[in-house]
Amino acid sequence: MTRALVLGGGGVAGIAWEAGIITGLRRAGVDLGTADLVVGTSAGSVVGALVTTEADLETAVAAQATSETTATVPAIDMEPVMAAFGILYDPSLEPREARRRVGELALSVKDTGARIETIGDRLPIKEWPERRLLVTAVDTETGEFVVWDRDSGASLVSAVASSCAVPCVFPPVGIDGRRYMDGGVRSATNADLAQGSSAVVVLEPMANVAPRARFEAEIAKLGEAVVAHVIPDEAAMAVFGVNVLDPALWRPAFDAGLAQAPAVVETVGKAWS
Repeated sequence: MTRALVLGGGGVAGIAWEAGIITGLRRAGVDLGTADLVVGTSAGSVVGALVTTEADLETAVAAQATSETTATVPAIDMEPVMAAFGILYDPSLEPREARRRVGELALSVKDTGARIETIGDRLPIKEWPERRLLVTAVDTETGEFVVWDRDSGASLVSAVASSCAVPCVFPPVGIDGRRYMDGGVRSATNADLAQGSSAVVVLEPMANVAPRARFEAEIAKLGEAVVAHVIPDEAAMAVFGVNVLDPALWRPAFDAGLAQAPAVVETVGKAWS
């Protein structure tokens, strides 16, 4: 039996909520940190790096709650962000072409180097783990979907930063002469990367806004795997509010995940065991 943990995107709220869920499940006797494979997209790439390097999740969240302020989040011009989502969800466009067009918009945000430093601060251990970790990103020029791992040549910090480069909010990240943006541009979870696993647990912070047809197609590719899908409950969604990038959400979203964990421990435990 092989087990995979899939961690989806969702900004600060997503990182903290996923960390809370995993911590709560661990306290209840279900340790998702024993996964043979971890797939991380955007916020999930941060949590994936923390889990596979065996960092203490609550300590990591507390450190970010102390160090990050509203000054670390740029003012967001929603017009290009909405334009990007409109392109991604346009059924008339081939997916890779849609991603390429979003990449053009993403390149309008200039890189000052500060984002890499911010992501690095979130990772107590900055080297790739021995445990198999996949981090997703998208090439801004071609729209090609890219999966980073310890053998890909990208540093862990750069890989995670590229996966967290929300188009039109944060600058794309340069790796080996190319520039990459958020893996969530391809999918909020990229759950199909867990193909071949016997059991798959998916934590999806943004399930209420991500297209269901795309997610269902990814789950179908998992074949006979036992899948446990966890999404934020109403209380967690109320905590998230409208700006999942708000640094004020570090502790409240973690606590929301921690509080929700007992309600999902049976479902997740059955899949994991």
